[in-house]
Amino acid sequence: MQETGAPNVEVGTPVTADVTGPTAAEPTWSADRVRSGTRALTVVSGGSLVVAGLGAAGAWATVRAVRKGRRPPAAALVATVGLVGYLAVARPWARRWGATPAEVAESLPGDETIQQPGLSMTRAITIDAPVGEVWPWLAQIGQDRAGFYSYTWLENLAGCDMPEAHEVHPEWQTRELGAGVPLHPLNALPVARFEPGRSYAFKGWYFVLEPIGKERTRLIARTRVPRGLPSLAYALFIEAPHFVMERKMLLGIKARAEGHAPA
Repeated sequence: MQETGAPNVEVGTPVTADVTGPTAAEPTWSADRVRSGTRALTVVSGGSLVVAGLGAAGAWATVRAVRKGRRPPAAALVATVGLVGYLAVARPWARRWGATPAEVAESLPGDETIQQPGLSMTRAITIDAPVGEVWPWLAQIGQDRAGFYSYTWLENLAGCDMPEAHEVHPEWQTRELGAGVPLHPLNALPVARFEPGRSYAFKGWYFVLEPIGKERTRLIARTRVPRGLPSLAYALFIEAPHFVMERKMLLGIKARAEGHAPA
């Protein structure tokens, strides 16, 4: 295993915070901030919006052609098949990537942050390292510290100015409850739970470590979105890119904890 230089991690007493509102000062909006926010939104959600629009347009064109007794255009058929395939196969697979049925169903620390979700995604990965060697990598996530071990080039395309750490920093191993962990210079998530060796939670997005014997760890990530408009907006704009980035993040933590260079 890779030597991290971090102190031994012991499971601590669960700590939680009320995250009903932001704790950081509200940003002063300027033209530069508006441009930065627009850039981030375009990079994060633009692709999903285009694909969803093409799929919906293809499905509509196919239905109209069938109603009129005509053969649907080839492009419309392709778009319709792609949309149906995503909804019936790809989306369910992505929402539970790597997770067992038991993990999808079980209650996890962090569930309390969104008690009645409209959408819930649970993903997981097995890491060939003990909890004490996995936790330090998870503990230091954040745009202000180690980054998120994902596609840094894509995050920076969105203006995140994201670092990419390949070693554990002992000075980055704690977070205050309610403190904002930045995703982007314009956006931070307050810490809702920080239980060393066990769980790290933001409101609606959280990570849990479960030991498999003494030498392996199960890392579980869960996202829960409130019912109504937030779930609709998430499904249309955020769900697909979030899966892509979170999958890479889990793989990045796995590679680092196992002592391998991330691909």
